Amino acid sequence: MRRTAPIKLVVPDERYDDLHESARQFLHCANRAAEFCWDDDSYANCVTANSTARDALYEQLREETDLTANLVQEAIRRAVQATKGCVERWKQGKRVSQPEFTSWSMVYDKRSATFYRNRVSLSTVNGRVECAFELPADSPTPYEQYVLSEDYEFRASTLQYDKATDEFYFHITTRKYDTDESEVSEDTEHQTVLGIDLGVNSLAVASTGTFWQGDEYDHWCREFEKRRGEMQQRGTQAAHDALLRLGKREEAWRKQYIHTVANELVTEAVDHDCGVIVFEDLTNIREQLPQAKWHHIWAFRRLAEYVEYKAPEQGVSVKQVEPNHTSQRCSRTDCGFTHESNRNGEHFHCQKCGYEANADYNAAKNIGIRYARKRQHRLRSSPKSGSGDAPVDVRVNGGTLNGKSHQPIAGD
Repeated sequence: MRRTAPIKLVVPDERYDDLHESARQFLHCANRAAEFCWDDDSYANCVTANSTARDALYEQLREETDLTANLVQEAIRRAVQATKGCVERWKQGKRVSQPEFTSWSMVYDKRSATFYRNRVSLSTVNGRVECAFELPADSPTPYEQYVLSEDYEFRASTLQYDKATDEFYFHITTRKYDTDESEVSEDTEHQTVLGIDLGVNSLAVASTGTFWQGDEYDHWCREFEKRRGEMQQRGTQAAHDALLRLGKREEAWRKQYIHTVANELVTEAVDHDCGVIVFEDLTNIREQLPQAKWHHIWAFRRLAEYVEYKAPEQGVSVKQVEPNHTSQRCSRTDCGFTHESNRNGEHFHCQKCGYEANADYNAAKNIGIRYARKRQHRLRSSPKSGSGDAPVDVRVNGGTLNGKSHQPIAGD
């Protein structure tokens, strides 16, 4: 059981440059390592062993940068993990390319980040910087629940910078200490699942039948794009300055919009007593939705990211399943017929049983069902899970689908 506590940091003004320069050098190390690990000709020649990359690059990267040893090692590890993921997709025949790191972020381990009750000490290229935590007034905070708890162990932490607000955030990932009893009780307890489909026409659709339309989001993205075009045509310094201000407003607006949707998704799960929210794996989202624009892809990734750290605060976990054919498969429990002709735009019509529904709603149910089946299979094969008959229900419009038998308990 993993939990992530997002914490806003109060960074001394005079130390901002130290963090920015540290992040720049961290990304340099990660990209140098990715270049070393990658081979365009064959995935068999790619380096996927952290020890190999570290032995080859560590001394050189220490000389090239002012980073501490731990930050250099974390940058190398990030590149190796990204390369592993690409190699796995390459083996499956999917199109891949050398990993490239551009987003502002740094990974800290226990030695490069020292935690105190209300502050953290971080390694930088210019010594350590102490940053206070800006925690919510309500107690217990996620930091108190997970980071300070004796039931959870520290796993990793990521420092991120929000350019729109000029603020730093620390995302601390913890894992509950494993015992045989906790593993069995967690796996064999009853679960109710909320499936979520992400799409272009509807930003998100839940298996409960709730839709989050993307019309307003698309409208304002088009408006911002139109205004940018007008300012770029002027070509003046004033227009350039206005363009920068517009970019910050747009980024802040998009983040706030997705935050709102993420909060509503978590509330939907809580209101329907769902302990799990399930998304499709977004790794190859560009290939799955070739018609999606960049701001759609951004929205999908951010929405899943926000839900992933918001949901655990409400006792809801977040999982992912393979996306194959969820939009083409009939979600009727007595059918399951899969064919590309089943879907026509926003409309789903099963060519075998005649079931008709909104295509995204049908996909959301399939996402929930796929997780339920996967979990049941794992339980049956696990020696710690007894009979493997722990129920898994998928919450749908008007009732649930039983995850064991996949027969409707109520109408869907």
